[in-house]
Amino acid sequence: MAYRTPRVSSGLLCDDRTPRPSIKLDSRDWFAWLEAPENCAFSYALVNHTKGYIDGFMTVRKERRQRGGAYWTAYRRHGRRVRKIYLGPSASLTEARLVAVAARLYDRADQHVEAAACPESNCARNYNNKQLP
Repeated sequence: MAYRTPRVSSGLLCDDRTPRPSIKLDSRDWFAWLEAPENCAFSYALVNHTKGYIDGFMTVRKERRQRGGAYWTAYRRHGRRVRKIYLGPSASLTEARLVAVAARLYDRADQHVEAAACPESNCARNYNNKQLP
């Protein structure tokens, strides 16, 4: 059986490698799972509440820093760009923090789509803000 990346959805972590079927976020088991050396990534579903379905995912990875210790970082691809947001150490990775970062990544993606949809307004705005010598 192939390994599947653990995923977080509806406040639960689903990992095929754990004895329990799911782990509730912000619980003692959640923070123990984050600290375990074999766990280095999971995906987080980005739910579009207005449309009522999952609109994408952000990948959350544990990375080593030069100063020592492990820190978590969120990534989301939109078009050709990859957005990256620092989350912090395992102790700060709460459900509220994940929701806030997901909203930030979602907002940035929407701004990128709006800018691409009407390039002539951006050109006019840049021309009007240009300083003349």
